[in-house]
Amino acid sequence: MLQALDAGEVRRWAAASVSALDVHREAIDRINVYPVADNDTGSNLLHTMRAALAALLDLPTDGTAGSVITALAKGALAEARGNSGVIISQFLRGLAEATGDAETITGPALRAALGRGAELATAAVSEPVPGTMLSVLDAAAARVSDSDSLVSVAREAARAAAQALAATPRQLAVLAEAGVVDAGGRGVVVLLDALVAVVSGESAALSAARVVAAEPYYPLVARREAGSDQYSYEVMYLLEGRADSAAVLRDTLVGLGDCVSVVGDGAGLWTVHVHCNDVGAAVEAGVDAGRPRKIRVARFDDAPATEVGRFTQDRAVVAPVRSVELAALLTGEGVAALRVLEPSVYELLDVITGTGAAHVAVLPGDRGLIEIADEAAIRAVAAGQDVVVVPCSSPVQVLAAVAVHDPRRRAGDDVVRMAEAAALTRRGEVVVAAEDAMTWVGRCAEGDVLGFADGEVVLVEPGPVDLDSLDRVARGVLGRMLGMGGELVTVLSGADAPSELEGELRDFLRLEHPEADLVVYQGGQTDAVLHFGVE
Repeated sequence: MLQALDAGEVRRWAAASVSALDVHREAIDRINVYPVADNDTGSNLLHTMRAALAALLDLPTDGTAGSVITALAKGALAEARGNSGVIISQFLRGLAEATGDAETITGPALRAALGRGAELATAAVSEPVPGTMLSVLDAAAARVSDSDSLVSVAREAARAAAQALAATPRQLAVLAEAGVVDAGGRGVVVLLDALVAVVSGESAALSAARVVAAEPYYPLVARREAGSDQYSYEVMYLLEGRADSAAVLRDTLVGLGDCVSVVGDGAGLWTVHVHCNDVGAAVEAGVDAGRPRKIRVARFDDAPATEVGRFTQDRAVVAPVRSVELAALLTGEGVAALRVLEPSVYELLDVITGTGAAHVAVLPGDRGLIEIADEAAIRAVAAGQDVVVVPCSSPVQVLAAVAVHDPRRRAGDDVVRMAEAAALTRRGEVVVAAEDAMTWVGRCAEGDVLGFADGEVVLVEPGPVDLDSLDRVARGVLGRMLGMGGELVTVLSGADAPSELEGELRDFLRLEHPEADLVVYQGGQTDAVLHFGVE
C-alpha cells in the first residue's frame, strides 16, 4: 500500500486510466444519451486522457507529483474533446491547483485535491445538471474517510462515485427512460478505480487490467439520435485571450446554444465548447474574444469517427532479459525477448511497438527492469497501444508467467493470470558477493557465497567459490524454500555455474524432497550463479 503518490505513481495512474478507458470506451459510448445521444463520451474521455498522458513524455521522470499533475491538466485542456473531455480537463486542473508543486500527495492532500477538482469541473459547465458526471465527481469529493491514509481516501472516493453513478437514473429522466447510467459518470468511476488499484500497490498497467477485467456495468444500448432537440452541431476550439474576453465569449455562446463551457489553464489558454446551429457565429465570437485555433466541428447525426486499425495482431508478450540464453529460451515460447544489459526505454519501446499487437504484456526479467518497462509502457499507451507490465522480480517468475499465458483468454484475464503465476512463484538466488557488506544474517566479505530467498540474504558461506560452497548454499536455500511447500523447482544456471551442480541438486531433491520435480535451464546470466523458482 502506498503512503503517498510520487511523480512516478501519478504517471502510472495516468497510464492505467488510459488503458482502462481504452477497454471501456465502447461500453461508455453505447450508454451515452445525455446531453446528446451521439455515442462518443467514451471516445472523448479516452482522447482527452491520452492527450494528458502524452504531455508527460517530454517531462523529466524525476519531477514532483505536482508538476506531473500540472502537465496532465495542460495536456488534457489543449486536446479536450466533447463536454466530458472539458470537464475532465478541469477536474485535473483542480487537482493540479490543490497540489501545487508538492513532491508527493498524501491522503489528506488527495482529499483536498478531489474537492478542488470537483469544484472547477462544476464551474466549467454553464448550467450544471444533477445526474451527470458532475454529480459523480461531487460525491467522490464529499465522501470523508475515517482514515487519512492514501488508500482509504482513494477507496472511499471510488466507492462514493460508484454509488452516485448508480443513482444517476433517478436524477435524470432521460437516463431512466434509456435504462442506463450517465456515461460521463461511468468514465469518472473508471478513473477512480484505476487510482485505487495504483495506490494499492499494483503496477501501472496491471492495475488497469484488473479494472477492465470486470464485465461492463450497464450493457443496455441507447438509440442514437439525429441531434439534440434544438441544436445539430458541436463546436470546439482553443482560444488565446484574456479572462475578461473569455467571460464575454461565454455569455455570447449561451445565447447561441447549450452545453457551453469556456475554461482555461490559468495562463491565457482556453478551451471552448458549445452545441449550436450557427457554427459561423460561434467561431466569429471566438475571433472577437481572441485567437481561436484547432477549430473542430461535428454534426450529431454523422457517424462517429473510428480509429483506423493499425495493428497486425491482437496479442503479444514482450520480455526484457539480461542474457542471450534466456532470450532464446523465451523466443522459443513465442515471446518477443530483448536482451538488455544497459536498460533503455526506447529500445524496449521499439520492441513493444514492433510487435504490431493491440495488447502487449511486458514481463521484466528482474526488479531493475521494472522501471524502464513502466516508462516504455506509458509511452506506448500514450500512442494508443494497450500495454501491461506484469511485475516480475526474477527471470523464474517470467518463466512462470509465460507458462500460463493463453492468447485465447480475454486480454485482461490473461494478464491477471500471468501476474498471479509470477506472484505465486517464490524466488531464490545463489550469488557471489562483489564487496564487503552487512546482511540480515551477518557480515559478508567479497568473494563469499550468498543465498537469497525472496530477496533477502538467508545464508553466507565463506569463500573461496567452488563446487562445494555453491552446493551447500544452494541446498540450504532450497531446503528453506521447500520447507514451506512446493511441487516444482525451476533452476536457471548462470554463466559461472559448474556443470556438476545440476547433478548435486537432483541428488539433494531426490533424497530430501522427493515430492518436488526439478527443471533446469541454461540461463546464462552473470548476476547470479543460480536462480531458483519454487511453485
